[in-house]
Amino acid sequence: MADSQQEHQRMPYQYAQPPEAAAEIVVANAIPEDERIWVPQATNVDFRPLCLNVSQGYWVNLLRVRKSGVLSRHRHPNPVHGVVLKGRWRYLEHDWVATEGSYVYEPPGETHTLVVDEDVDEMITLFQVNGVMYYVDPWGKHLGYEDVFTKVDMCRRHYEACGLGRDYVDQFIR
Repeated sequence: MADSQQEHQRMPYQYAQPPEAAAEIVVANAIPEDERIWVPQATNVDFRPLCLNVSQGYWVNLLRVRKSGVLSRHRHPNPVHGVVLKGRWRYLEHDWVATEGSYVYEPPGETHTLVVDEDVDEMITLFQVNGVMYYVDPWGKHLGYEDVFTKVDMCRRHYEACGLGRDYVDQFIR
């Protein structure tokens, strides 16, 4: 390759970025040392927001579970992506187990029951959830829901209560 081509490879893009583009989010310590950053969702179940995209209706977070048993039964009208960073989990409706390092694609419309087995001390999975999670009973009766807006509200309440300030979550909102 010619010297001028090599020089151009290391040159940044030379034009302005679109003014409509949202700012990047860079989270240096995705798994934080400060426990206050984890937002309690239930007993021994917390999430750590990474991106709360209110303009497109999705969120990316780390889900941390420090208990065994059924976590939730839920349905997604949109796809969900996950990567297991620590521990493992499974769905009662399937015969596979999501182990450390696994990628999971959950198709729209599926209802499943997330379980963390008794020999797992801690599970952490990065999830991208698009749209809504509908919580249901075993027969599909609606019990509740979560969306990016309920996630933002949970974060605001928690961060205010723990001393980080309700606007701490703003860094993750796009």
